[in-house]
Amino acid sequence: MASGVSFSVSATDGRARTGALVTPRGAIRTPAFMPVGTAATVKAMLPENVRETGADILLGNTYHLMLRPGAERVARLGGLHRFMNWDGPILTDSGGFQVMSLADLRKLTEEGVTFRSHVDGSKHMLSPESSMEIQRLLGSDIVMCFDECPALPAPRERVADSMRLSMRWAARSRDAFGDRPGHALFGIQQGGLEQDLRAESAEALTAIGFDGYAIGGLAVGEGQDAMFGVLDHAPQMLPADRPRYLMGVGKPDDIVGAVRRGVDMFDCVLPSRSGRTGQALTRRGAVNIKNARHADDPRPLDPDCPCPCCRSYSRAYLHHVFKAGEIISSMLMTWHNLHYYQELMQGLRDAIAEERLDAFAQGFERRRAGGDLDPL
Repeated sequence: MASGVSFSVSATDGRARTGALVTPRGAIRTPAFMPVGTAATVKAMLPENVRETGADILLGNTYHLMLRPGAERVARLGGLHRFMNWDGPILTDSGGFQVMSLADLRKLTEEGVTFRSHVDGSKHMLSPESSMEIQRLLGSDIVMCFDECPALPAPRERVADSMRLSMRWAARSRDAFGDRPGHALFGIQQGGLEQDLRAESAEALTAIGFDGYAIGGLAVGEGQDAMFGVLDHAPQMLPADRPRYLMGVGKPDDIVGAVRRGVDMFDCVLPSRSGRTGQALTRRGAVNIKNARHADDPRPLDPDCPCPCCRSYSRAYLHHVFKAGEIISSMLMTWHNLHYYQELMQGLRDAIAEERLDAFAQGFERRRAGGDLDPL
C-alpha cells in the first residue's frame, strides 16, 4: 500500500472481517460507515458532533466541491480538512457518479466527460487526470479513481462497454495519481449484475494495483436481492489484504448483509437525509416522527439509545419541531441517525471479533421485525 497507509484484519467470522485501515490522520476501524459530507459539511451537524457519534472518517464529493467553492480555492485555504474543521481522514469520490446523475448535457468520450454544471450551467470537463488533480488539491486521504457507472437495469453490452472504459480510466487514474505518501488510491470494480464482467473488472484492477478496492455500480435501483447476489461473489474476487468498499450503501439491513459477505467500508446519505425529512432509523426499524401518533408521546425515539436526542428530547417535541419547520429538528434527528449507524458498526465489529456474527444478525433482524414501540 501507499507508504504511511496500512490495512490489517484482526479477526474474521465467516466471510466478515474486522480490522483497521490506518492513515497518517488516524485509524479507521472496519467495518466502517462514512457519513457523507457532500459539500464539505455533514448537513445539520457540526464536525465535532459527527466525531462524537463514533465516525472515524467522512466522505467529501469531488463533483460538488469542484463546482462550489472550487478545488483551487479549497487548496489556497489550507485543504479540505482545515476548510471544514475535520482533522480525521477524508475519502473523496471521483465525481463520476454525480456527473452521470446530476449534470446537464453531458457528453461521454474516451477522454472523459464534458458536462454543464447543475448549479449555474457552466461547462466543465472531468477526466481521470483532472479528477486526480482536483482530489489532490482537496487533500483527501483516500482518493477514488474516475469511473463511469450506468444506471441499472441496462443491456449487458452497455454494462460491458462501460466497465471496460472504467478499467482504462482506472489505469489512467493510477498513472495520474503518481506517488503520494500518506494518501491512498482505490480502484472501483464495475460489471453490473454480471458475474463474469465483475471477475474481468477485478482482474484488471488487481493487475493495475490499488491501495483498496471499491464495489461500484450497485444501489442504483437493482433491489437488495440482486445486490446481495452480486456480493455473494464480488468481494471475494478482490485482494484479501486490501479494504473493500461498497459505494453508496445503504440501509441498515443492507450493511449487515454486506458485512456478512466480506465488505469493510460503506457510505450513504440515508441517515442524514432521513433525519432532515423526519425519519428516525432505530433498532426497531424506521420511525416517521411526522405521524400524529407521536404528538403526545413523552418517550424518546429509542429508550435504549444514549445519543443526545434520545437522552433529552421526547417524540412529542421532535414531532412539534418537525411540523413547525424548526432547524433543530434536522439537527436532532440527524444526530440520532448517525449515532445509530455508528452503534451498529461497533456492534458488528464486536460480534466479528467474538465470532458471534450470526447471533448478532439474528438479533438485529428480530428487533426490526418487532416494529416500533406500541402507541400510548
